[in-house]
Amino acid sequence: MIYRYIAPLILTMLIEFLVLKLLGEKSKKILVSSLIVNALTNPVINFFIAENYTIFNVAAGEVIVVLVEMIWYYVWGKPFKDALIYSALCNAVSYFLGNVIFFAVEYCFR
Repeated sequence: MIYRYIAPLILTMLIEFLVLKLLGEKSKKILVSSLIVNALTNPVINFFIAENYTIFNVAAGEVIVVLVEMIWYYVWGKPFKDALIYSALCNAVSYFLGNVIFFAVEYCFR
């Protein structure tokens, strides 16, 4: 249970926080808000995907998360274009690295 929900949440929060830092984000408000929005969206999408795994559901879930997080960043003061870039890039990187790490861990513990 912990491996399925808590580990991906912590990994996502860490990756997306680091992506924002690499993009030059200095606002503590934005950096902390990224942790909060991930705490809200990540468990929901991981539960949804675990219960209904199809490529379509993964893609639809990720699009919804990108839109929610984009709105979140916009509400917290980022211009629309920056909010979209932050959300799309953070989620793309965390999705890719999360899958790489997941499959590496699965391979190592077979």
